Amino acid sequence: MSIQKKGSAQWQGSLKKGKGSVSSESGALKEIPYGFNTRFEGQPGTNPEELIGAAHASCYSMALSMILGEENLEAESINTQATVTLEQDDNGFTISAIHLDTLARIPGADQSTFETAANKAKEGCPVSKLFKANITLDAKLEN
Repeated sequence: MSIQKKGSAQWQGSLKKGKGSVSSESGALKEIPYGFNTRFEGQPGTNPEELIGAAHASCYSMALSMILGEENLEAESINTQATVTLEQDDNGFTISAIHLDTLARIPGADQSTFETAANKAKEGCPVSKLFKANITLDAKLEN
Protein backbone atom coordinates (compact mmCIF):
# COMPACT_ATOMS: atom_id res chain seq x y z
CA MET A 1 0.00 0.00 0.00
CA SER A 2 1.27 3.46 -0.86
CA ILE A 3 -0.32 6.69 0.32
CA GLN A 4 0.70 10.11 -0.92
CA LYS A 5 -0.23 13.39 0.75
CA LYS A 6 0.80 16.83 -0.41
CA GLY A 7 1.93 20.04 1.18
CA SER A 8 2.99 23.07 -0.79
CA ALA A 9 4.90 26.28 -0.32
CA GLN A 10 5.06 29.47 -2.34
CA TRP A 11 7.89 32.00 -1.93
CA GLN A 12 8.57 35.49 -3.32
CA GLY A 13 11.64 37.63 -2.89
CA SER A 14 14.97 37.41 -1.11
CA LEU A 15 15.66 35.36 2.01
CA LYS A 16 15.38 38.17 4.56
CA LYS A 17 12.84 40.42 2.85
CA GLY A 18 10.83 37.77 1.05
CA LYS A 19 7.70 36.07 2.19
CA GLY A 20 5.84 32.90 1.48
CA SER A 21 2.88 30.77 2.39
CA VAL A 22 2.30 27.10 3.06
CA SER A 23 -0.79 25.05 2.33
CA SER A 24 -1.86 21.47 2.77
CA GLU A 25 -3.86 19.24 0.48
CA SER A 26 -6.59 18.81 3.12
CA GLY A 27 -7.02 22.56 3.54
CA ALA A 28 -6.01 22.40 7.22
CA LEU A 29 -3.30 24.87 6.22
CA LYS A 30 -4.30 27.38 3.60
CA GLU A 31 -1.80 30.02 2.60
CA ILE A 32 -0.38 30.34 6.12
CA PRO A 33 2.37 33.00 6.01
CA TYR A 34 6.00 32.23 6.72
CA GLY A 35 9.28 33.98 6.21
CA PHE A 36 12.64 34.85 7.70
CA ASN A 37 10.88 36.92 10.36
CA THR A 38 8.56 34.08 11.43
CA ARG A 39 11.42 31.58 11.51
CA PHE A 40 14.17 33.62 13.15
CA GLU A 41 12.57 36.70 14.68
CA GLY A 42 9.42 35.41 16.42
CA GLN A 43 6.94 37.23 14.20
CA PRO A 44 3.40 35.83 13.67
CA GLY A 45 3.17 33.04 11.10
CA THR A 46 4.62 29.60 10.87
CA ASN A 47 8.00 28.06 10.06
CA PRO A 48 9.30 24.68 8.92
CA GLU A 49 10.42 23.62 12.41
CA GLU A 50 6.97 24.27 13.89
CA LEU A 51 5.33 22.28 11.10
CA ILE A 52 7.79 19.41 11.56
CA GLY A 53 7.07 19.45 15.29
CA ALA A 54 3.32 19.26 14.73
CA ALA A 55 3.75 16.43 12.21
CA HIS A 56 6.04 14.48 14.53
CA ALA A 57 3.85 14.96 17.61
CA SER A 58 0.72 13.82 15.78
CA CYS A 59 2.42 10.83 14.16
CA TYR A 60 4.00 9.74 17.45
CA SER A 61 0.67 9.99 19.31
CA MET A 62 -1.05 7.82 16.70
CA ALA A 63 1.78 5.26 16.78
CA LEU A 64 1.62 5.09 20.57
CA SER A 65 -2.14 4.54 20.38
CA MET A 66 -1.60 1.67 17.93
CA ILE A 67 1.06 0.00 20.08
CA LEU A 68 -1.09 0.33 23.20
CA GLY A 69 -3.94 -1.31 21.28
CA GLU A 70 -1.66 -4.30 20.62
CA GLU A 71 -1.48 -4.63 24.43
CA ASN A 72 -5.29 -4.35 24.69
CA LEU A 73 -4.99 -0.87 26.17
CA GLU A 74 -6.83 2.22 25.02
CA ALA A 75 -5.65 5.71 25.83
CA GLU A 76 -8.06 8.12 27.39
CA SER A 77 -5.68 10.84 26.25
CA ILE A 78 -2.23 11.21 24.71
CA ASN A 79 -0.81 14.74 24.62
CA THR A 80 2.51 15.14 22.83
CA GLN A 81 4.66 18.19 22.19
CA ALA A 82 7.66 18.00 19.87
CA THR A 83 10.43 20.55 20.39
CA VAL A 84 12.51 20.91 17.24
CA THR A 85 16.01 22.37 17.64
CA LEU A 86 17.50 24.33 14.75
CA GLU A 87 21.19 25.16 15.15
CA GLN A 88 23.68 27.02 13.05
CA ASP A 89 26.79 25.03 12.15
CA ASP A 90 29.61 25.11 9.60
CA ASN A 91 27.20 24.06 6.83
CA GLY A 92 24.48 26.61 7.56
CA PHE A 93 21.60 25.41 9.70
CA THR A 94 20.74 21.89 10.85
CA ILE A 95 17.82 20.42 12.73
CA SER A 96 19.97 18.76 15.36
CA ALA A 97 17.38 17.31 17.71
CA ILE A 98 13.72 16.69 18.34
CA HIS A 99 12.47 16.12 21.87
CA LEU A 100 9.07 14.56 22.44
CA ASP A 101 7.18 15.26 25.67
CA THR A 102 4.19 12.99 26.13
CA LEU A 103 1.63 12.87 28.88
CA ALA A 104 -0.80 9.99 28.60
CA ARG A 105 -3.77 8.77 30.57
CA ILE A 106 -4.23 5.05 29.95
CA PRO A 107 -6.59 3.13 32.22
CA GLY A 108 -5.09 -0.21 33.28
CA ALA A 109 -1.55 0.55 32.07
CA ASP A 110 1.45 -0.05 34.30
CA GLN A 111 4.64 1.99 34.06
CA SER A 112 6.74 -0.75 32.45
CA THR A 113 4.21 -1.48 29.69
CA PHE A 114 3.77 2.22 29.05
CA GLU A 115 7.51 2.93 28.82
CA THR A 116 8.01 0.01 26.43
CA ALA A 117 5.14 1.19 24.23
CA ALA A 118 6.30 4.83 24.35
CA ASN A 119 9.82 3.96 23.22
CA LYS A 120 8.58 1.56 20.56
CA ALA A 121 6.39 4.37 19.19
CA LYS A 122 9.34 6.79 19.20
CA GLU A 123 11.41 4.39 17.11
CA GLY A 124 8.60 3.18 14.87
CA CYS A 125 6.50 6.19 13.97
CA PRO A 126 7.00 7.01 10.28
CA VAL A 127 8.00 10.61 10.98
CA SER A 128 10.66 9.47 13.49
CA LYS A 129 12.11 7.20 10.82
CA LEU A 130 12.44 10.20 8.51
CA PHE A 131 14.91 12.13 10.64
CA LYS A 132 18.67 11.82 11.09
CA ALA A 133 18.35 14.06 14.13
CA ASN A 134 18.72 12.76 17.64
CA ILE A 135 15.15 12.15 18.80
CA THR A 136 14.59 12.01 22.55
CA LEU A 137 11.49 11.36 24.61
CA ASP A 138 10.02 12.09 28.05
CA ALA A 139 6.84 10.09 28.47
CA LYS A 140 4.65 10.34 31.57
CA LEU A 141 1.76 8.10 32.51
CA GLU A 142 -1.00 9.90 34.34
CA ASN A 143 -3.38 7.71 36.33
